[in-house]
Amino acid sequence: MSDQPRSVETPTFLITKEYRRFAEFCDAVKRYRYIGVCYGPSGVGKTISARHYAHWEQLEPFLNVRGVAPEATRSPDIVNWRTVIYTPTVTTSPKQVAEGVDLLCRSLSWEIEAELHPDEPDLYAHMRAAWTELVLVDEADRLKLAALETLRDRYDRGQIGLVLIGMPGLEKRLARYAQFYSRIGFVHEFRTLSEGEMSFVLACQWQRLGLLLEPDNASDAEAMATVIRITGGNFRLIERLFSQIDRVLKINNLQAVTREVVETARESLVIGPP
Repeated sequence: MSDQPRSVETPTFLITKEYRRFAEFCDAVKRYRYIGVCYGPSGVGKTISARHYAHWEQLEPFLNVRGVAPEATRSPDIVNWRTVIYTPTVTTSPKQVAEGVDLLCRSLSWEIEAELHPDEPDLYAHMRAAWTELVLVDEADRLKLAALETLRDRYDRGQIGLVLIGMPGLEKRLARYAQFYSRIGFVHEFRTLSEGEMSFVLACQWQRLGLLLEPDNASDAEAMATVIRITGGNFRLIERLFSQIDRVLKINNLQAVTREVVETARESLVIGPP
């Protein structure tokens, strides 16, 4: 057994079939300037998919009202990023929704203009409010009717695509609001990982631990089956479970993921019955 510590790779976003379906859905909403609704159970990957689609890790620091860190560098690819993400709080008012969305859209336009015209002293001369093509509203379940009407008004005036992301039932709730619902052109259900995708995701998780997954190996196959049974294809649960698996391996100086290791890791999580 090697005495060298295992190095766990920094998690990277995994392009699954479900993400590709989500991206195609967002592309369609953006292209046709409709309102779209994306719903799915907690933990299936809606938020991280939205952040990846919008390049939010790179873009958000430049749209933050608190300013940009001095060491931050704007990517030249920003001229092709036309999507912003707005997340309301539990107590967000209609006025705050309007101001928050407008601020994000203006900030994105400013950054794009700054990249397109780096030597222009007066960026306002080139400012175009139409640079933002799509607004993703995460946690849309928090919004009451007045806030939804504010978004509808912003959509009508701005000719932008709008996607509401929330839990199952969101699409049925919106059906009660005729004016809003009549503008919905696309509905997308974000589902849990399929069996084939689980094999791909688990292979990546094994690799993050510095190990090689061998499905033909009886021990690995048993561990895989245990993970699938516990998580049910829920992306967030897989991430949380493997964080605990990594801890169990380190504490016990183990070099293999087994059924016993998975079940021990599960005992540290509050995820309901298997």
